[in-house]
Amino acid sequence: MISVLLVDDQSLIRQGLKALLELEPDLQVVAEADNGKTAIQQVEALQPNVVLMDIRMPIMDGVAATREICQRFAATKVLVLTTFDDDEYVAAALKYGAMGYLLKDTPSEELAAAIRAVHKGYTQLGPGLVNKIMAKVPASAPKPSNNPPPTLAELTPREREVLRLIATGANNREIAQSLYISEGTVKNHVTNILNRLNLRDRTQAAIFANSFLD
Repeated sequence: MISVLLVDDQSLIRQGLKALLELEPDLQVVAEADNGKTAIQQVEALQPNVVLMDIRMPIMDGVAATREICQRFAATKVLVLTTFDDDEYVAAALKYGAMGYLLKDTPSEELAAAIRAVHKGYTQLGPGLVNKIMAKVPASAPKPSNNPPPTLAELTPREREVLRLIATGANNREIAQSLYISEGTVKNHVTNILNRLNLRDRTQAAIFANSFLD
């Protein structure tokens, strides 16, 4: 069972999220919080697996809360909930350790899948904001140079295709459907890409792709 903490200053949004997640047999909402300070207290007390973190909240916003949670509670993963006008905040949250972001109108099945993926350690990048935030996470980006690193040449044509799709924010299932391959094969390609390019996660891979691939 994956334990989830819901953090949002709007009670209606929390109620809606809780109702959706309670339909999933492997997900359990263990607590709610309406600001970042309360969220940190709940994480300390309950040690949830995943925190669904709103960004703009009173008392303490989601960026500050994400920073402290990621510093103090390594086992708890943070997944940001955002709207299209929050790209600067999302970039900061990613820099401080959030595992990714989703838009608040994400379909319930995609939300559940993202929670499971984040719990396993995979980065989740929602649509729309990928290109907007690339230039705003320099701490995670590889150093650009005039010549592409030699490791880029080691990628197979298929791995380059996977890398381009990662840059669009596609998850493993979407990549598999697009390339007509299994999710297991996609997972293997992603692992190879990260290892060969010496990248930490999908966020860095997306940044790399936007920097070096045509």
